This record gives sequence, structure tokens and C-alpha cells, in this order.
Amino acid sequence: MPHALEWRPGIQMGQPSTAGPILPVMPRYAITIEYDGTPFVGWQIQREGNSVQGNLVSAIKNFSGETVSVRGAGRTDAGVHARGQVAHFDLARAWDPFRISEAVNYHLRPSPIAVLDCAQVPVEFDVRFSAIKRHYLYRILCRRAPAVLERDRVWRVNAPLSANAMRDAAATLLGHHDFTTFRAAACQAKSPIKTLDQLDVTEQNGEILISASARSFLHHQVRSIVGCLKAVGEGLWSKADLERARDLADRRACATVAPASGLYLMQVDYPDDAISGRTIRA
Repeated sequence: MPHALEWRPGIQMGQPSTAGPILPVMPRYAITIEYDGTPFVGWQIQREGNSVQGNLVSAIKNFSGETVSVRGAGRTDAGVHARGQVAHFDLARAWDPFRISEAVNYHLRPSPIAVLDCAQVPVEFDVRFSAIKRHYLYRILCRRAPAVLERDRVWRVNAPLSANAMRDAAATLLGHHDFTTFRAAACQAKSPIKTLDQLDVTEQNGEILISASARSFLHHQVRSIVGCLKAVGEGLWSKADLERARDLADRRACATVAPASGLYLMQVDYPDDAISGRTIRA
């Protein structure tokens, strides 16, 4: 297995001595993060509102004295949760990764964000572009009673859904397709063509669990797909209806988009040698 590069300050190999003074390379760190997305405007810093990214920037500054740029693997929307978000940032000096995770967690309190893991990574590593797969989970709670303990963590549907019908219909979305129907109007992706590697529907303890995996997703793609699968589970749509909506490649053909509260970014995968010789995952 190839070894990941280790950061060392000073001269970099392969550069000619006539290139002039060489500045030390700033060490880069990757962290795996868990958060409750309910109180946040989303991952990304915005002009107004409390963001996950903003909290991390503040926490890192409080322990290191540095104002850093924190880049996330997935720009989750307001109300979307994460059990395995990954982010990276650069610091001017080298720190022990364990000390970083402990210090950031201390300064994050009482915000519902936690650093689960930290590793020093090659300076070429990028949480977005180095990722080879992203995994999302959507939770639907099927019951009439309110979701008291799971409030803002599931989509409560007060009618039974057919997991079998949803699972059968989901197969029509696997593979390489134009997902325009399942794409937010404000999506900034250059192309609506994506490859969906996994779309599983299971039933457990009164919940419908929908797992989706792909290298990347369009804005609102998972929530749009879940909304359409819910229509299938209710009997309002057939498998053929879902396939037709896909082929129309028209946003107006989408069913009601599922709310953010039931969606979780579960894990982001990287090549085994991308992060200090191992894969960062929750």
C-alpha cells in the first residue's frame, strides 16, 4: 500500500535550489464531525444565522489563535444532521491531532457539534475533491402520535407506508441518470448527470430507513428522492410513475420534497492512502 506523505517544514523535495526562498508548508488536518443540524442555518457560513462551519472556525481560533478556513465534504442544509461529516483546515504550526480534537470540542460547547476524530493529512488532500463516496440516511417514522423524543430528527408520517413497494421502485433510480427532476432549482452543479450507487429501503422499529450512496449528490437530491418514494409507499405513485418522473427530467415532476429533519450525512469515504495511510470515517 502506498504511504501518504508526511508534513515536514522547510525544503520540499524536487524543487530546484534556484527557486528562491521556500516557505514552510502549513500542516493540514482532517476532522470527522457529528452534529445536530436543528439550530443551524446549515453547514456553510452565511451573512446571518448560526452555522456549523462558523462554530468550528470560532472554536479553532479560540484554542490556536488562528483564523482558519474550514472546508466541509458536504454542505448540508439547515436542519440536516451529520454523523460523519469530514472537514479540513490548515494551521501555521503542527499540533498533536488528539489535542486538536479535545481543544475544539472544549470550545464548541454548548453547541451540538462534536469532533469524533482528527488526523494530519497530506497538503494535497481536499475533503470535497478527494472523496470517493458519500453516504446519507433518511429516517421516516410511521405513526400517528407525535415524535416527542425524535422531534426534528425524523420525518413523521401519520400513515403506514409500504417498504416493499418503495424498495422495488427505488431500483429504477440506481445507476447513471439525469436527475434533473430530483434537483433543487438553485442547484449550482454543472451537470444533473449523477451515478447513484446505492438506494436501499429497510424497515426497523416502526421506521422506514432509506440509505443512499454516491460519489456526489445534487442539491436536495436525496430529499427529493425520498419525497417521491414516500408517494410510492402511500400508494399515490406506482413504480412506473417514479420511472416516468425520472425520465421527464423536469423539476415540476417531483413529488413533495422531504423535510430536512430526517436526513443524516453518515459517512464520507476516501482512498486508503489519502489520510495518513487510513480512511477517515465515523
